[in-house]
Amino acid sequence: MKQFFSILGGMGTSATESFIRILNQRTPANNDQEYLNYILVNHASVPDRTAYILDHQQQNFLPELLDDVRQQNLLKPDFMVMVCNTAHYFYDELAAASDVPFLNMPVETVKEIQTKFPQAKRIGVAATRGTIGSGIYQKVIQDAGLTEIVPAPAIQDDIDELIYHQIKEERGKVDPALYHGILQKMLTEQNVDVIILGCTELSLAQELAPTDQFPLADAQSIIADRTLALAAKLQHKPY
Repeated sequence: MKQFFSILGGMGTSATESFIRILNQRTPANNDQEYLNYILVNHASVPDRTAYILDHQQQNFLPELLDDVRQQNLLKPDFMVMVCNTAHYFYDELAAASDVPFLNMPVETVKEIQTKFPQAKRIGVAATRGTIGSGIYQKVIQDAGLTEIVPAPAIQDDIDELIYHQIKEERGKVDPALYHGILQKMLTEQNVDVIILGCTELSLAQELAPTDQFPLADAQSIIADRTLALAAKLQHKPY
């Protein structure tokens, strides 16, 4: 296969499945041949990202992701995309190991905010404790001249419940009241202008319990659009 891209996923698998579904649904193909060429690496056994970020005594997940990048290098894709926000903790190392462009989810998300919500200043980040604690989004947001607002402790507890106990443990279960309540609290109690869905499980929650009542920047949805646009150009698709 020529003219294809590689997806590093499996962190978690249900969220990666959501990314693939969104990518395919948004591809304006009229026949089999007009869909995108890609390889999915569903590396479900990658060690827990948040566990390592919060405690470096836990197993480091970088070596396994570096192996994935090096394996894909041998296949010569046009570019790579990684569908896990928290794994972007090691974005610089992974991008350096890649022989091809490596899309950056936090960077593309903040770019989208600047375009779609030009008046926004206070940017809420709903994400795992690993993503919050490591500042994955903080630098990108600050470099854009904006202010990052992290979830208050009680809201973070709700986010953890949704991500780990519902979506991960119960295979995609989403309580709409819990999910929408998180967004409402960040908007009204923390006075944010936009909320980044900075975890692919939260993107899955948005897919399963959609709402347009809040100003959202869905990182997985945004990177799906960027992936589609770049792949369509490189693969010379008629759209």
